[in-house]
This record gives sequence, C-alpha cells and structure tokens, in this order.
Amino acid sequence: MKSRIETITKLGKIPADIRKEHKGFDEWGSVSSRQDHPSILHVLIDGRNPNAIDIEGKALPTLVYLTREKRPQFHHHFKAGALNALIRVSSRISNAPFILNVDCDMYSNDSKAIRDVLCFFLDEENGHDIAYVQYPQTFCNLTKNEIYGSLRVVMQFELPGFDGNGGPCYIGTGCVHRREALCGMKHSKELAVEWKEMKSDRRESASSIEEDCKALASCTYEENTLWGKQMGVKYGSLVEDILTGISIQARGWRSVYLKPERAAFLGVVPTTLLDTLVQHKRWAEGQLQIFLSKHCTFLYGRQNMPLKLQLCYCIYMLWAPNSFATLYFVFVPCFCLLKGIPLFPKISSFWGIPFLYVIFVHRVHSLVEFVWCGGTIRGWLNEQRMWLFKRTTSYFFAIIDNILMLCRCSKSAFVITGKVVDDDVNRRYEQEIMDFGTSSPMYTILATLALFNLFGLIALGTKKVAIYDVGVEVFDIFGFQIILCCLLVFVNLPIYQAVFFRKDSGKIPASVTLVSIAFALLASALAIY
Repeated sequence: MKSRIETITKLGKIPADIRKEHKGFDEWGSVSSRQDHPSILHVLIDGRNPNAIDIEGKALPTLVYLTREKRPQFHHHFKAGALNALIRVSSRISNAPFILNVDCDMYSNDSKAIRDVLCFFLDEENGHDIAYVQYPQTFCNLTKNEIYGSLRVVMQFELPGFDGNGGPCYIGTGCVHRREALCGMKHSKELAVEWKEMKSDRRESASSIEEDCKALASCTYEENTLWGKQMGVKYGSLVEDILTGISIQARGWRSVYLKPERAAFLGVVPTTLLDTLVQHKRWAEGQLQIFLSKHCTFLYGRQNMPLKLQLCYCIYMLWAPNSFATLYFVFVPCFCLLKGIPLFPKISSFWGIPFLYVIFVHRVHSLVEFVWCGGTIRGWLNEQRMWLFKRTTSYFFAIIDNILMLCRCSKSAFVITGKVVDDDVNRRYEQEIMDFGTSSPMYTILATLALFNLFGLIALGTKKVAIYDVGVEVFDIFGFQIILCCLLVFVNLPIYQAVFFRKDSGKIPASVTLVSIAFALLASALAIY
C-alpha cells in the first residue's frame, strides 16, 4: 500500500489498473502531493445489505474508508482535523452514540473491550455523567528491560490517581467517547438520554451516502464554524488530546479509567532514542503551551473541575520547566567540584543525614513502584537513564521552543514519531543496544554533559582538589558531589560506549563526538582555571 501511494505521488496521476481496481479513485484526475488531493470515501461493507455476512452467516457491521481532502492553502490540523472529519462522516452514516478512538499503530487485543465500556455509559444511576472511558496505553513491542523506558508508571499509577481525583485525562488513543460530549454539549444533571434501537433508511444507496459524506470531509466545511474550537477535537495544540479532555471536563463531564486484566489495545513504542526524545519534546511543549494559555486548568476548569484534578494536570504541564533543575544538578555540582567549591554538607556532618535519607527513600520508592507494576530492576535503571535524557534534552528544547513562540520568533510544529525502522535498527532494539545513529543537537547535549562529568572524575582522581592533600578529607568535604558525579557517569555508560568503543552504525557520529568533546573540555578548563 505504501509503495502504491508513493508511486502514484511520483507519477502525479492514477494508473488505469489502480483506478479500475479501487472505486474511490474514480474522480481523481491527478495527484500533486500528499498535501494536495481530493477526498476518497468508499463504503467497503454495507451493514444494511442482507448479503453482508461473515463465513458463519452472521451480519457484518458497516465499514467505511475515508481519506479527507487536503489542499495547501488550508490548514488540515493534523490528527485533530482527521478525527473531526471522521466524527462528522460517522454522524451521517450511523450517528452511533459512542465513538472508539485508537491510533493507527494499535490493534484490538480483547473483543469484549467495547462491551465492558458500555457497562459504564449505560449505568442508570451514574452513566449520564460520563463523557469518556479511557483505557491505559499498552505496547506489544517492548523489550524485556524497556531500553527506552515506557509509560508503565504513568499508566498503572498516575492515571488511576487521576481517576480518584475527578477522572483521567484523554490520552488520544484507547478511548471511548460519548458523541454528545465530544461534540461540545455541556453536562447537565437534567440530561436524560433515551436509548432506542437505531434504524437506518435501507432505501438509501451506499453511493448516495458516499456522495453526501464527501462534503463533510472537505477542506472548506469547517470555515466559519465552531469545529476545533467548541466542537470536536480541539485545534491549536500539539497535544490536542489533553486539551480536548480538559475542555470536556471543564464543561462538567467526568471520565473513567478502565484497566482490565487483559490489555484492551496494544500499540507500538518508538525503537530509537531520537524518536523517543522527539516524541517527549512534542508532549512537553504542547502541555506547557496549555499551561501558559487561557486553557490552563486553573482558569479554564475552575468552575467544574475540582482543585485536586487541576493540580493533577500540572504534573505534566510543568514537565518542560523541570529541565532547568535537572540541568543544574547535572552540570553545576561537577563544575564546582573542579573549582573546589563544596555545595553540600560534609559526609560526617549531621546535616548530611537529611540528604542521604531523601536520596535513599526517593530511589527506593521509585524502584518499588516500578517493580510493583511489572517492571524489572534493569528496566528501572533504564527508566532512570531516560528520565535524565528526557529532562536534559526533550524538555529543555520544549521550553526553548515555547519561549521562541511567545516571542513570535517561531511557530510550533507537529512532528510525527517514526515507528517504521530498518533491520539493523530493529536488531539493536531487540538486543537492547541504544541507537545514536544520526546527528542531532539532543545527542550533542547528552554527550557533552556525560563527558564533562567523566572529565571531572578524571581530574579529581589525578589532581584531587587543588587546596586539599588528604583523600579522606576530600571525600568528607566533597562526598555528595563525588557520589553524584559517579552516579551520572554510571547512568551515561551507553553514551561512553557509543562515543569511544562502538563500531556499528548506531554509534554517535564523529561530528557529534568532536563537538561534544570540545564543549566538555571548554567547560572543564573554565572550571579549573
């Protein structure tokens, strides 16, 4: 299918054999690009037709293929625009009261998932309050030790916490929505919905439905309407799912978190480090945009959202500013160690006990939490490594982009995370070997910080600290900084391997290595001299 699409784009026209094979291409004269083409809407299975049955003789549901129109002069709003087009087209075909949303890289893992969701919506006492039911996001291609981390703790601990404080956020996939809530209806205690058997007009042909629905998927349909503003999935954010969930909850609806024993849907995680970092940059940037906008939960949702739910969203909306604190403890302690400036109490001092206690308890809590939800100890170590990598690169670039956008120096861009990789990348991923095979400013930052801490330990080992001669005294005064540098060197071991020892195509490129070494040596020289 990918090959056919690319071939058609290169040719600029639809070959006769493909036009004859696929009815949807009948009206296509030419194809300029993936961003310039008319819509295709084709009823593949007409559920109203008595001949639409499976091999067991049971009726099949209506199945419709839709490609919405795209023109360069109209903003298509990425995923949000596609979802809104699907909402409108489905309202014309079935107008079903509930809508399931899953990403294109996910598949159903439990045929009973929808039935379980309906138990919430159709509850006679509390069902009328529920706008959507959110499943956790689970993945089928995770390695045993989750080399690039995972959303394990978020999905199994933090979303249930959301659920207890007013309802989980909408994460963009694995979610079943009530159509009225998704289309902008405000919640009311007097709202009563009568569930009736849905009957369609069998006299209407599939071809007439196709023709009518194409207008709903056109570029001009949303002009001067409330779509993307008060109706449907929200526009104007890199995390349209989070913004849409906030707007629904701000209208008085509540949501439900549902985690069955058998995962309902399985998706695919990025299999390269760069894709993972880019994905988290987009998430952090989009959520900080919401926090700094009129849709901040403390402003937008203060009337209908409880304060504890507003605070829950802040955990993610403030991901990006956390990068400054992380960059401080990654860089400043080593810099001051080289200059001979102690930042913490002596190891032998009573005031060192609180630091040891906090460090020990926080790490033990993190480890127990991760292992409790099914992870491994090595997986937890990988999670800590990714915690460091994301906060020093993804979140740092996210806040820089937000600053530039506020200064009107740039516009936010929706970057799609790559999920298709070649055999070498896939082999390294399965062997849990980090892949650094491309040049990126993110890799330059990671390598510079890793090398700077390594140079700091080397300098300490060869020269000690300039004004001290006794090793025991040095460790007593600078113990916490030395321990921190050792931990950072340990966490960054994959980077040292990719810089100095690896020969495969997944190593850090020579250009990145040279620049990083130069920056690390410059920082070390500034600290020492």
